[in-house]
Amino acid sequence: MLRVLSLGAGVQSTTLALMAAHGEITPMPDCAIFADTQDEGQETYEHLRWLVSVLPFPVYHPTRGRLSDALFAGDDEARIPAFVEGSGLAKRQCTRNFKIRVIRREVRRVLGARPRSYIAPRTVEQWIGISIDEADRQKPSGVRFIVNRWPLLERGMRRSDCARWLLEQYRRRAPKSSCIYCGFQSDEQWLHRKNTAPEDFGKACAVDARLRSPENVARFRGRLFLHRSCIPLQEIDFTAFVAKRRRQLDLLSNECECLC
Repeated sequence: MLRVLSLGAGVQSTTLALMAAHGEITPMPDCAIFADTQDEGQETYEHLRWLVSVLPFPVYHPTRGRLSDALFAGDDEARIPAFVEGSGLAKRQCTRNFKIRVIRREVRRVLGARPRSYIAPRTVEQWIGISIDEADRQKPSGVRFIVNRWPLLERGMRRSDCARWLLEQYRRRAPKSSCIYCGFQSDEQWLHRKNTAPEDFGKACAVDARLRSPENVARFRGRLFLHRSCIPLQEIDFTAFVAKRRRQLDLLSNECECLC
């Protein structure tokens, strides 16, 4: 069996990879695969370079190309999570086509298998860094030759446990991995990116604005925004958004006795 670690280079998958390197999760994977959309933040790429340097097994980073280039070239398989004005969240295709399928293709390459050739069931065990606070994300691989395994769930680890382990063992904090313009980012993430990576934030603003060019409004049948407020990214006061959310949480904690 080929054991492959699906590496996103965020907190959970980083901890999973390093725990395997320490022998705390066995057996050691044969390799890790980082499917590169070419649109991750610079913080993630810097962290990935460090991680590759300390792991005892190889890390491959295949790519299908730059996701944002494919999106604006008219590739519907590159659709990203964005909000349609007055209609909610648009359907996305990016994870399946620029992450999952890229990893499967790389697995075939590692096995020496031709595209579409037969591979026996359960030939590959794919490790995925899902922690118990997001256990609802567990899904089968979708192909018979890959069986998924979730070692962090086996150990009952939360995301906070992963962050604590990483800090204790390496004195490091892993960045949250996502494309710089991902619509699933929280206001705290947007604010962090704006304050610490202005170049990445500027690129995200450019993608956001381009989504509303006349040709893309026609193509997507509506005006798309990267933020759920449907306000242009460049115009949002994320500090105010974060403060408002914290006030709401404070009010909830004062009123709720946590008995329901």
